[in-house]
This record gives sequence, C-alpha cells and structure tokens, in this order.
Amino acid sequence: MEDNWNKLRGENLRVFMLGWEFPPFISGGLGTACYGLTKAMDQLGIKVTFVLPRMVESQYVTHVNLLTPGFLSAISSKRQELKNVKFRTIDSPLHPYSSPDIYRQQLEEMFRKRYGKLGNITSVSQLIGGPDYSGNMYSEVQRYASIAMQLSVEDDFDVVHAHDWMTFPAGVSVAAISGRPLVVHVHSTEFDRSGEHVNQMIYDIERMGMERANKVITVSYYTRNIIISRYGISGDKVEVVYNGVEHNGSTSVSDTRIDRNEKVVLFLGRITMQKGPEYFLAAAKKVLSVMDNVKFVMAGSGDLMHRAIEISAELGIGHKVLFTGFLRGDDVKKIYEIADLYVMPSVSEPFGIAPLEALGYDVPVIISKQSGVSEVLKHALKVDFWDVNEIANKIIAVLKYPPLGITLRSHGNFEVRKLRWEDAALKCAKIYEEMLVTV
Repeated sequence: MEDNWNKLRGENLRVFMLGWEFPPFISGGLGTACYGLTKAMDQLGIKVTFVLPRMVESQYVTHVNLLTPGFLSAISSKRQELKNVKFRTIDSPLHPYSSPDIYRQQLEEMFRKRYGKLGNITSVSQLIGGPDYSGNMYSEVQRYASIAMQLSVEDDFDVVHAHDWMTFPAGVSVAAISGRPLVVHVHSTEFDRSGEHVNQMIYDIERMGMERANKVITVSYYTRNIIISRYGISGDKVEVVYNGVEHNGSTSVSDTRIDRNEKVVLFLGRITMQKGPEYFLAAAKKVLSVMDNVKFVMAGSGDLMHRAIEISAELGIGHKVLFTGFLRGDDVKKIYEIADLYVMPSVSEPFGIAPLEALGYDVPVIISKQSGVSEVLKHALKVDFWDVNEIANKIIAVLKYPPLGITLRSHGNFEVRKLRWEDAALKCAKIYEEMLVTV
C-alpha cells in the first residue's frame, strides 16, 4: 500500500517547509525531527523546499553558496543524501529555544564575532538598529516572514508546512500570498518552555498561527490537549503525528574519564526549566546516599547550566556529576554507549526523542509521565517529574538488579523499532492530501 502511494502520489506533492534548524546547524530535538521527517518525505518522493533562518559561521563558509542577496544554501553530507529536497537559508539570527532576552544576547555575541569593533562604534546596540537585523525579536520574526514570502514567489508548491512559533508568521504570510493551505507543526508550546509564566508575544504568535492554519500537527496527545485547552483550537483541526527515531548500528567503545567500575546515569538535553535538571540532581543526591559507585552525567547546555553546577556543589555531589556541555555527532554516540541508564525528568515534554535514541543504543530509560513519549513507550519506567524519591528508587532498582535493566532494554528496543519516520511522513502526506481536497 505504501509503495503504491510512493509511486502514484508522492512525486506529485510539493511542500514549502519552514523550520528552525537542520543538520549541520542543530542545537536540539527540533533539528533531529526536521531531518528525520524531511529525509522520510524525500524517500516517499515528496518534493520539499526547506527554508530556515541561519547566520552562517565562518567554519561553514566553504559549504555555502550565495543564491541571491540574503539567501544562503548550506550543504552538508546529510543534505546531499536528499534528492527531492532543496534548501534555502535566510540570513537571520533567529535561534531555536530563544526568549527575547536570550535572543538579544545571542545577537550581540554574533555581531562581536562577525564584526568586532567597527571604527567609532563601540556599542553593539548601535549595530543592531541597522537594516540587516533587528534587536527586537518580534521585528526579526516579521522580517524573516517577509523575506520567506518573497522567496516563496520563486517556488512552486502545494502545501506550506511551518515548524514551531518562530516560523508561524512566515507560514501564514506564504500561505496568504500563494493561496496554498497551511500546516503548523507544534513541537513545543510556550507553556512547555515557560510554565505558567508565558511570554505574551510568543503565546499570541502561537495562537495566531494555529488559528490561521488549515491543520495543526502535534507530536503527542499530551500537546494536543494543551493546544485545545490553552489556545482554544478546535480538536477537529488538530492531528497527532508521533516522531520517529533513527535506528543506530553498533558503536565502538571509546576512552572516557569515567571509571568503568562506576555506573553511569545520563541526563541528555537542554539544561533548562522545561527539562527538570534540578529534579535529576535531587534524585542523584538520594541515590548517592545509598550507592557510591555511580556517576551522573549531564550532557547539554542551556540557561540553567551554571545554576545546575551550583546545585551539585551545594548538594555535596559535585565530584559525582560530570557536565559535558552540548554534544553532537560521535560524542552523542559515545555518551550513550557508556551509559547504564537514561533519565528524562521533564516538567513538560511535548514528545522527547532522546529516550528513543537511548533505547536504540540499548540503554534503559526512566521518563517523566508529563511527556508525549510516555504515550508510545510501554516498557519504560515512568515517574512524576517532581517525585525525586521515586526517581531515585527507580534508578537504584535498575542499577542494582540487572534483570530489570535487561527487560527494559529488550522490550523498549522492540517498541522503538516500530516508531519510524517513514510512518510520520506518510501521515503528514495524507494530511496534505485531505487539505488539498477540501481547500
């Protein structure tokens, strides 16, 4: 059935896709999801024009072709695999997982790296007011939307597909000027990122995008419920498409600073409020009061990283917690390979690809009940993010009783192999087709 769909329909579908990030420019789960979904669409024969904001750093200059002023195409080995996908990058400092304050800090840092000190201009703020970039995040999102709209005029497509809030205004603009239907794909909401202290500007953009869209795709029923209850979107237009996972082969053992007599408990993700790093560390303290031969590894970066280091010191476990910073590529494989257990204590997690990756490397997982991935993983230990006693008890159980870890690994790995990006792409394609029939 899928093969017939590939040959008869896939080659006729053309998608104008707006995303935040794509390899090699990647800083989190959204880039992983965009790559997995786009690669699967490519294999279905769907033609995709992928647009993303990116200030290209100097180390990538050899991989950059200037298309027209303001439009860049960055080519990597991953991108060359995709025969039906073309890339357009709008030179912009918009960055995944930013808040307005973080955006301005990142923008100033980018200007320092790019320009240094220009003549009598000593304040970066003087540069930000120029025509190329805006120091105001909202203005930059609108500028990006305007350029994306101009770019879309040069392309031919059937559907507009926008990922997460920064690209929603662009998606709405492109859909309006082209007359094509719009899908907005929600990987995270402002309530996931900020709890009850939402940024009103971001919330308003999210809601506008969902209201204007013909269809809203969410990565879980957990997120679908938030969109219906918090944004007032009709359930009839909200579809759930679960993420997939890249299935990994074997990896080789690498040198590490960790004593192999120690068990390794891994936290891998952005070190932000949403991911619950303080609960991970509080549970670590309780585990170490019972077991001494355990090392806790926090792999990632984020606005709470320095605070997490301070917390580990305040708890007296600093010597037992290793902070690696942000990892990519082979370093991610290495850290999974030495891990005995992966813990995801997220406060609010729309989906959560990392536990699937961990199981792909035969690492058992403990996941928050407040996550979308808990809907699809039946053979994983699940906890409330706030219950540090239960998190600690389950960590101890897995580390002390090998049969439990073996059972979690074998059953979890089987479940992961059923989660394919091909299925996610096929479901998106069917949503496209339904829209094209009704619009």
